[in-house]
Amino acid sequence: MASQSSNSQQSNPLSHGFTLDRMPAHMSTGRTRLYLARHGELVTSHEWRYVGHMDVDINEKGRAQISRLARRLSMEKIDALVSSDLMRTVESAWIIGKTIGLEPAADAAFREIHLGRWEGLTRDEIIERYPQEFDLRSLDIANYRIQGGESFADLSDRVIPRLTACLEQSPGGNLLLVAHGGVNRVILCHALGLDLKMISRIDQAYGCLNIIDFFEGAPVVRLMNETPFE
Repeated sequence: MASQSSNSQQSNPLSHGFTLDRMPAHMSTGRTRLYLARHGELVTSHEWRYVGHMDVDINEKGRAQISRLARRLSMEKIDALVSSDLMRTVESAWIIGKTIGLEPAADAAFREIHLGRWEGLTRDEIIERYPQEFDLRSLDIANYRIQGGESFADLSDRVIPRLTACLEQSPGGNLLLVAHGGVNRVILCHALGLDLKMISRIDQAYGCLNIIDFFEGAPVVRLMNETPFE
């Protein structure tokens, strides 16, 4: 997704975390927990640049965001740490891993959505060069495939089976996945039973945390878009 997409944390009421009520006691066992995080802010964030599969580094603010998240996660029992194999998530995962004592495993299946010929362009440049494509994608955000890239439906088809396999490998455990704004939104739509056309209604701030519990494959979202503070 565009690298500026979640500076909206300042205005979105969900950006400091939204928690559902505690589950009944009989649902507290037999679950597998997913801690789902987004990488820190990027060096391109102020440009509203669409980076997709491009390798872009996080900036100093992003490193501080992830360090705060790492301290938050040090209070949790995490059994395994996985990230996308793109540089921004790998570095974020390593910062967290040093704090919680786990070595991250990089997995290409969790890369951000591929934005095809839009990659590397700012929002204004895309509107200027490809105005019709931009409008068509806005009308069908779930299914429109940018030339040379993926749709969010394609992204879901890539991410959800791999996530399911990862969770099945650790039944009853706690998995931390460090991924991207688009990937996280796809996972949350799947967990909440939302159509992908609603994907832009879910905010994912840089360095945010979500928690999803899975009971025999049935997901319950416990926390959304928490941004830890000092």
